Amino acid sequence: MRSHYAPNRGLNLDYLMWLFTRISGLGIILLALIGLAAAMYMGARLQMDLPTVLRWTFLPNPSHVVNSNIPDVVPGWANAFWQIMQFLIVFFAFTHAANGIRMIAEDYVGHTLWQPFVRAFIALLWVAMTIIAFYVIIGSAY
Repeated sequence: MRSHYAPNRGLNLDYLMWLFTRISGLGIILLALIGLAAAMYMGARLQMDLPTVLRWTFLPNPSHVVNSNIPDVVPGWANAFWQIMQFLIVFFAFTHAANGIRMIAEDYVGHTLWQPFVRAFIALLWVAMTIIAFYVIIGSAY
């Protein structure tokens, strides 16, 4: 039977990621509520169906609004405010998810020689997915 690993006290990666996970969870909820409230203020309650509103809430991308009843998407729905909202939601969500995957993987790998490789792989995956998401966000505005 393997002994359970106890993280060191003080500032370390485990504590910082534990703290970030709590903050990012609250950040995702707050950003989704802001996106939902702003969409409702801009007329989503009359021009969108429920699935479109939900897609917009968690990833406010103008391509989610294209198939709705909104006549011109660009003036109100494809601007810097919504791009910043997308960047923040993607950053918080990807980092939150990558930390969750890291914790699950480390439960199986343990404190062995594989741990740095698993952490590096997950970090590379996080960077690649974040770059792809930012490319999609910037590309969808034009």
